[in-house]
Amino acid sequence: MSTFDKLINTMRADRLLSIMMLLQARGQMSARELAEELEVSKRTIYRDVDALSFAGVPIYTQPGSTGGIILDEDYRVSLTGLDKTEVLSLFISGKTGPLQDLGFTKNVEDALLKLFTALPSIHRSEVEWMQHRVHIDPSNWFQVVETVPFFPVIHQAVWENRIVEGTYQHSDGELIERTLEAYGLVAKINIWYLVGRKPDGEFRSYRIFRFKNITLTDRFFERIPDFNLGEYWKNACRKYEEQVAKAAPPCSAQIRVHPSVKWYFDSAFIGKFEQIDSPDSSGWLTLNVSFNSIPEAKQNLAWLGSHVEVLEPVELRQEITENAKATLRSYEGD
Repeated sequence: MSTFDKLINTMRADRLLSIMMLLQARGQMSARELAEELEVSKRTIYRDVDALSFAGVPIYTQPGSTGGIILDEDYRVSLTGLDKTEVLSLFISGKTGPLQDLGFTKNVEDALLKLFTALPSIHRSEVEWMQHRVHIDPSNWFQVVETVPFFPVIHQAVWENRIVEGTYQHSDGELIERTLEAYGLVAKINIWYLVGRKPDGEFRSYRIFRFKNITLTDRFFERIPDFNLGEYWKNACRKYEEQVAKAAPPCSAQIRVHPSVKWYFDSAFIGKFEQIDSPDSSGWLTLNVSFNSIPEAKQNLAWLGSHVEVLEPVELRQEITENAKATLRSYEGD
């Protein structure tokens, strides 16, 4: 075969692949649309369709004003190169944090919906099965990596609708015994939670790291048909955040800062502070800063030391003063 013949064959192979990828993306196109897209004649498109069909590709033409060239839906999905595990992984995440911040949430939802409708019915059932059992929440609370030694047991329980028994330690150190229907797993950044249903029917979230022991029983449970793990988690997060806000309400503070630390507020508190007036004769600035709570304000201001002075509220000023005195006493004791 001459070099010219090889080139022609390569060009045709590229065009055949382009036809399949265009149909993969758009579902159905007319010969005229394909011809214009690939800059060839309609006759060439029909010859290419015949060649693909002869090669075993499930492509066919549908006559009529609403017809066109169609690629079988099962083949369209396989053409993406995604295997079943990769397809399932796309559907277990919730709202993607960075994309949500950029305003792309609707685009992601639309893309997943299109992929879902393109899946064969058997794969749709598998996606729904997975979504009922695993949820990924990418928004941040903490940035720690926790060991989860009982994860395989809990994973098996969730997959098989099994009941587990274990000892759980609350954040205050209290140990409690729990019997739970293992409904779902939720990943919050690097932290895994078990969503379990207690014998009284109440759903609760359990941080897997805090289980001191857990046992997979030989008892199974019947899942509530309309239980939605993503909706449950969203509501649980909202309730938790409301409780935190109630226990530690937001704090608005007026402070004086040395010009050398102004950069900290420019970078860490964008949109959360305003400068009250011009710098004084020493260059110090007066700022109004919004914090989520007094503990957060104390944590963020204490490290600035003598480069910051709290003017208001009095409670925050007193807490930082007492903290500084306690630190000084500890060093004087040494």
